[in-house]
Amino acid sequence: MSVMPLQQPRRPGTRLRVELATTIDDIRASQALRYRVFAGELGADLDPAGRGIDEDAFDPYCQHLLVREQDSGRIIGSTRLLLDHNARRAGGFYSASEFDLGPLLELPGRRLEVGRTCIDPVHRQGAAIALLWAGLADFVRHNAVDMLFGCASIAMRDGGVHAQAIMNRVRQHAMTPPDCRAIPKRPLPPLPQGASDTLSAPLPPLLKAYFRLGARACGEPCHDPAFNCADILVLVKVDEIDASYSRHFLERVSGN
Repeated sequence: MSVMPLQQPRRPGTRLRVELATTIDDIRASQALRYRVFAGELGADLDPAGRGIDEDAFDPYCQHLLVREQDSGRIIGSTRLLLDHNARRAGGFYSASEFDLGPLLELPGRRLEVGRTCIDPVHRQGAAIALLWAGLADFVRHNAVDMLFGCASIAMRDGGVHAQAIMNRVRQHAMTPPDCRAIPKRPLPPLPQGASDTLSAPLPPLLKAYFRLGARACGEPCHDPAFNCADILVLVKVDEIDASYSRHFLERVSGN
């Protein structure tokens, strides 16, 4: 099932809008933002051709959800969305390159993979992420999605100490049942010599938001050497979204 491009009408006084990309220029702008964030800020090994974009084989099969400045037209936030029927055309989900998704793919219902989410640093304390979240909710509703999944990444500049500390907390409070686990194809490397494997750390804001919504981690993280991060696969079943957050997630936000 396809939908018309999601787009908020322009209203006086609003600074941002959320919409689905409709042109190759929009997609290129999203890929350039991804490159600035993932390569420029996080040190990911991307774009050997030197074009200044983050592009892979899944992009043509995804819909690209964008947050745009109203006046300048500049794209300052994006995420890409891969529905299950498009994943079949692409040869599978992106996450399958990192995890054995067998148990998740056996669950009934329509799936949506969410990935490459990024926000321009100037807008990270503002309305951009909330607006992107509202656009995602619209997409979920209009496409009758039953479950969302995707990777939440944790930088490994310290050799994985912080990632393991976060996982110690996740293992205690936010794991899927054992029959709904995804096995990482590249487990995290051993901790540096002398590092403690019993530390606990606060959850990053994105993971905290997912878990408050009702998400659960589908097992141990995968090491992504290209992005130098630990990827935690999280799953959200729409009919199990926490009641206190369902109104914010499933009802359309009227403005920002």
